[in-house]
Amino acid sequence: MTAEKLIELANASGGTLYVMALLLLIALTVVIERTRYLFKMQHGGQQLIDRLHDIRSIDGTVLKSVLDGYYHLPHGSLFQAAMIEPQDSSRELCAGHLEEALMREVPLLDRSLWMLDTVITLAPLLGLFGTIIGMFGAFSVLGDVQNSATQVTGGIAEALIATASGLFIAMIGLVFFNSLNVKVRLIVHQIEVIKLMLLNRRFGTPPAEEVLQAKLRAV
Repeated sequence: MTAEKLIELANASGGTLYVMALLLLIALTVVIERTRYLFKMQHGGQQLIDRLHDIRSIDGTVLKSVLDGYYHLPHGSLFQAAMIEPQDSSRELCAGHLEEALMREVPLLDRSLWMLDTVITLAPLLGLFGTIIGMFGAFSVLGDVQNSATQVTGGIAEALIATASGLFIAMIGLVFFNSLNVKVRLIVHQIEVIKLMLLNRRFGTPPAEEVLQAKLRAV
């Protein structure tokens, strides 16, 4: 299909194909940016967990050495909160401060994903809109007796390209949207693991009753 034909189809769709091309560009930009960012965050978070794994007790010096080179990670906010925690702080108070640091970082992980979600919803609707407009042009030739049925069916086939384009964009976007959401959940889980590891290495493993109560609150 030539470029001239594509431009003709875009014009026949009422310009919706131009809008869908913009939506595809937005979706690809979000996918590439978030994929690179979340991959770095997940990889760095796993390295932090590995570095903490063999440490049995922590203090400010140990935390700085573990965090060295990882300050840019969202996980690092937990280490910074733990480093400024008073020495006489209780486990519950420290856990609350770490949870506060965690909650500040979570919204940054799924930033821009709302744009991808919007593209997934909007693209099929725009495709249907473009098809309807194309149908008007296809059936308008029926008023001229010299036009054959093949012209009508050809116009309908061209109009359906808008719907096909919208569905294609939505399907591609949905695959990456679900994949990115999984990465976000994994990173949040990493942060939760680091929070528990920091608490356990400073205050020791909580009694079984506290663990049971925490599980019940989570449910």
